[in-house]
Amino acid sequence: MFNEITEELLTYYHKLSMRAKEMEEEMNLLKKQFNDYFDRTVGTHEKAELLVGDYKLQRQIRKTESFNDAKTIEKLEELHLNDCIAVVKKPDKEKIEAAVTLGIISGEDLKDCVIKKLSQAIILKEIKH
Repeated sequence: MFNEITEELLTYYHKLSMRAKEMEEEMNLLKKQFNDYFDRTVGTHEKAELLVGDYKLQRQIRKTESFNDAKTIEKLEELHLNDCIAVVKKPDKEKIEAAVTLGIISGEDLKDCVIKKLSQAIILKEIKH
């Protein structure tokens, strides 16, 4: 581990960061090329596999489905299937903030209810002299 943060260390980090971006861009171009090939040879959205030398290239197709909330609720209500609609109790942040602003409730009353999430991000910017 490093005990100090030096300009040399930051330069190294910056170079790695730039290389990572370049590599990600190149990989995305290659993935597009592979998908275009499979689209032409087996069809779009089709699982595929290709053996070349010591490598096996595979395309997997992942499918996710979800309901359009508004449209599904409307249809279920038309069909009188209200049991199929979940009622979710959820705090209304805007109304709570308004109530605090108006003095209806104090922030102190809800301080034990607030969940704070913190995340760390390292950002390095090169400063041109």
